[in-house]
This record gives sequence, C-alpha cells and structure tokens, in this order.
Amino acid sequence: MALDSGDVMTIEELAGYLKVSKSTLYKLAQEGSLPGQKVGKHWRFHRDVIDCWLASRLDRIREKEEQKAKREARQ
Repeated sequence: MALDSGDVMTIEELAGYLKVSKSTLYKLAQEGSLPGQKVGKHWRFHRDVIDCWLASRLDRIREKEEQKAKREARQ
C-alpha cells in the first residue's frame, strides 16, 4: 500500500520510511524527541508531522554548520 501525506504509520512503517531501526524509533518516541502518539500499547505517527520534524532538524543542522563556518572564518 502506498503512503500519502495524510497517512498514519506504525513503528514498522516509520522504520522503513526513515530507514532507521525500530529500537531507535521507540527510544526517540518514548523520550519525546520523535512526534507521535501512543494508542494503547502501539505508537502511531502522522507522515506529514514526521516530514515537518525532519525538515526542522535539517534546518537546525544547517544553522549550526553556518555558525561554525562563520567562527572558523573569523579565526
């Protein structure tokens, strides 16, 4: 089944989508670093929310790299 942006994914589907192990995703979800909801004993993740989360993490990484480059240029 193909996923669209409104789909809700299981931990297994998210692991395949992100190419990350389920154990890593469980850890991130339990500590609140990964946006998701627990439904009973099972985690669920909205694809569009995950896409926004990834984009925001990339933005922070780029900002840190730019700050580092500026510091190095001043030296």
